[in-house]
Amino acid sequence: MLPEPDPGFEQELEQGFDPGASRLLAGLNEHQVRAVTHPASHLRVLAGAGTGKTRVLTHRIAHRSAALTLSTERTLAVTFTRKAAGELRDRLQRLLPGSFVHAGTFHAIAYAQLRQRWEERGVRAPDLLDRKLGFLARIVPRRAGDSTLVLDVLAEIEWASARALEPADYAAAAARAHRRPPLDPERIAGIWQDFTDRKRQRRLVDFDDLLRLAARDLAADPEYAAARHWRFRHLFVDEFQDVNPLQFQLLRRWLGNGSDLCVVGDPNQAIYAWNGADAGYLDRFDEHFPGAESVTLADNYRSTPQVLAAANAVLAQGARPVVQLVAHRPPGPLPTIRDHDDERAEAAAIARALRDGHRPGVPWSQQAVIVRTNAQTAAITEACGAAGVPHRVRGAGNLLEFPEVRDALDAVRRSPSLDVALADLAADVRRRTRRPLGDDPDAVGEPAVPPGGADEPATVDDTPIAIDDRAANVAEVVRLGHEYRALDPTGDTGGFLAWLTSTLRNEDTAGGDAVEIVTFHAAKGLEWSVVHVAGLEEGLVPIHHAKDDPAAVDEERRLLYVALTRAREVLHCHWARRRTFGTRASRRNPSPWLDPIAATLGSGGRELDRGQSAARAATARSAGRRRRGATATNGLEAPERELFEHLRTWRREQARAADVPAFVIFNDAVLEEVARRRPGNRGDLLDVPGIGPVKVERFGDDLLRIVASHR
Repeated sequence: MLPEPDPGFEQELEQGFDPGASRLLAGLNEHQVRAVTHPASHLRVLAGAGTGKTRVLTHRIAHRSAALTLSTERTLAVTFTRKAAGELRDRLQRLLPGSFVHAGTFHAIAYAQLRQRWEERGVRAPDLLDRKLGFLARIVPRRAGDSTLVLDVLAEIEWASARALEPADYAAAAARAHRRPPLDPERIAGIWQDFTDRKRQRRLVDFDDLLRLAARDLAADPEYAAARHWRFRHLFVDEFQDVNPLQFQLLRRWLGNGSDLCVVGDPNQAIYAWNGADAGYLDRFDEHFPGAESVTLADNYRSTPQVLAAANAVLAQGARPVVQLVAHRPPGPLPTIRDHDDERAEAAAIARALRDGHRPGVPWSQQAVIVRTNAQTAAITEACGAAGVPHRVRGAGNLLEFPEVRDALDAVRRSPSLDVALADLAADVRRRTRRPLGDDPDAVGEPAVPPGGADEPATVDDTPIAIDDRAANVAEVVRLGHEYRALDPTGDTGGFLAWLTSTLRNEDTAGGDAVEIVTFHAAKGLEWSVVHVAGLEEGLVPIHHAKDDPAAVDEERRLLYVALTRAREVLHCHWARRRTFGTRASRRNPSPWLDPIAATLGSGGRELDRGQSAARAATARSAGRRRRGATATNGLEAPERELFEHLRTWRREQARAADVPAFVIFNDAVLEEVARRRPGNRGDLLDVPGIGPVKVERFGDDLLRIVASHR
């Protein structure tokens, strides 16, 4: 239970603070009130997207302050960004004028603790190493043709640091986690130890060191820890699903016997396991803190029922969601799903939609484009610039700012010619390219090469090419280089670099009102009225390297859920039938999670979209079928057209029986390919782009029967 009224709060009363608490509950729903007023000393608040978690967090602090069970001066609120900490302080100032709550990130709070400790002990504070990459580059050996080895080694060190490991622990931990480090694990452990020793010799600490040293000091000095526990008795932690083992270790050190703790998090938005976050601390909160209580917030006030229906449909494909959102906004338009010829057509269509969707008096910033990888931003940025749409790539999304891209451009500058530079970069990309999706991921062999040669755009067995994330960014530079070559055949290296900068950077950094282009991860915590989600293809969503790990696939599913729930009113989903990586073009299949979205739009559309009549919806679907039918039989011979029409009739019956749009069963392009190839068995069906194991299992026998009847 919460502590008795805190004597330290008498000073606030003397300053004229109104202790009345009822006003702090006005406007809260039943579940929010319960979270704000719950008497548990250790409380977990499971707060879904758009359920008002920040409001609950600040109102709980303010309400407890008014009830004299908390002193704001002895309260510590931990967030994951400086922006979130600032917003929390601002809200508390409005609720409790004149009060002060210590709020900051784990790193900021740890650094302040250490500096105070060093000052008290007369120790000269070490310098902060805020750019580890350059420092580590002097330790990691150079490897010919590999511009990203240092990044890969740093990623391994940070992976291990987040888990509170030491260099001697790395090799065994990496083996248990099935890591695939860029060097022998023992060698990486040695590099890490060398990195640690050199920092110590030069009196440098990095951000992970701040957490480790702060926890170490508290564990080593009980008297110092007791004083710290008295200083901060009330702890609140936001986004608790993102806490990693090192942060949790420090949090436990911050808690004393008389401390109380309130955490807020959403297990459905746990998307940082790759970076060390462990949502298990949130899921098993009562195991870590016996006697803890829990409150769930599921009432969503951000998105329309239509947007939430699409997001919930994706989430429902995995384990049962802990928080199932309930919409509280008026109905809006149904989300749309659009396919495009390739990524440039996709980008151009999105740019046109952004331009056409802009209304006088409505800021451009009410619209956003969300992508899975940073490499996708370049084509969309270029298309927005051509369409006159003001835009910017938010945060770390700017392709030109990534270390591997800067290294690639430095290599271009040093190269004797642009053609040589592009060929070298393409070779580096090929070296890092894994086998096509569907092959044995553990097989060791040469990377897949297009049949026409290394530099000829071609498909690889008609499957998406699985490509390393950093290599994908370099591949985008190669693609842009060939695009520049097509525009200016006589252009040189200087011309390409100038063109690239003007194409991507000048527009990206447009000030003022602009459309946001942002990655799935960077979009977390943000929202827009209109959202376009691009690149919803197998290999991107879910990302290729997650396909053999069920836990990673679940995280990818939650990541898409996060992207979809950024939309308040309008949601558009896009995918491309072909996509180019560097010099290679591959055929693409839609993300498997577009099926549940489409099924929701079909089976629940009339019920959800109360603002649109069933007649209008039916008319629109009918018109779409007529448009697709007008072009679907292009290039088919008479017998193939007859088979195609038979397949369409069968599809129509299946769709009617399932009460879903016909394209949810198969789109026209797939049926056209079946008519053209005339598959004779299930293996042949799996070779048809757009037909996967699930659909073969569900519809394979019918398709083979229809094809056999036309032989």
